[in-house]
Amino acid sequence: MPGIIAVTGANGFVGRALCTEALRRGFAVRGITRVPCALPDGVENVAVGEVDGDTQWEHAMVGCDAVVHLAARVHIMRDKSHDPLAEFRRINTAGTTRLAQCARRAGVRRLVNVSSIGVNGPSTEGELVFTDRDVPDPHNPYSLSKWEAEQALRLIQLEGGLEVVTVRPPLIYGPGVGGNFLRLLGAVYRGIPLPLGLTRNFRDLLYVGNLVDFLLVCAHDPRANGNTYLVSDGTPVSTHALLRGLARALEVRSRLFPVPPFLLQWAGDVTGHTGEIQRLLSSLRVDSSKVQRDLDWYPSFTLREGLQATADWYRAKSAK
Repeated sequence: MPGIIAVTGANGFVGRALCTEALRRGFAVRGITRVPCALPDGVENVAVGEVDGDTQWEHAMVGCDAVVHLAARVHIMRDKSHDPLAEFRRINTAGTTRLAQCARRAGVRRLVNVSSIGVNGPSTEGELVFTDRDVPDPHNPYSLSKWEAEQALRLIQLEGGLEVVTVRPPLIYGPGVGGNFLRLLGAVYRGIPLPLGLTRNFRDLLYVGNLVDFLLVCAHDPRANGNTYLVSDGTPVSTHALLRGLARALEVRSRLFPVPPFLLQWAGDVTGHTGEIQRLLSSLRVDSSKVQRDLDWYPSFTLREGLQATADWYRAKSAK
């Protein structure tokens, strides 16, 4: 099974973890980045410049059996771009389309495209869960660009010569995480009181160790070809329970106090943080049963194990 696997966005949070795990399993790994950079020992680095509809990817993929596509313009809370949708489309839609075309010309067998659960929609309500059968409901420029990339890849696959697998993960966490999850870690570790004691939502998360394991399965398992997969740790958790779990893993006291969610929503609207507050209060459930039926795949790490690994990394980082 091991051969040469290419990873775009190899210098990112997920990319580094994927490169490290692929090396451990015996793959030769080619990390594709915009500019030359330091990658895990043993990873060949190839720089391709800006990612868009004109990127010359071929030389970076010659001889590769599969490519996992992680490079993307991610969702930005306060996007200062003059035309955010155009920028997302330039990188995420046109760049991905170009990658697939170049991969086919380079003789790559399979492309694993990491999309976003945002393609399904912003949240789930009540007992509802997102599935791969849902009518897509991209809700912002980022998720729209990802959905358009998925459509372009489907057309390219129908033309023949390249297998495509699409993965739509929810929030990814683990050692090296950034963004809102990192800010929550810091707040819990420093003992900052948080007004989230009354949250009763349920969100599915995905530990980076589980994601990279699944991506490597998608890169080589013949049963994955042509499919779209939603994947998670399999343990939905409320924001309230997540923060308590982080506190336990960090070995600090959980400082949550009760504030009615409608007051938090009002505060978010007033302060311009509506999106952040909504993600803390809303539910987002995913149905991962298809990956079990198709690929006999189950998460190797539990939510508790993933949170502990993340907390251990954060404490070590904070001690430096």
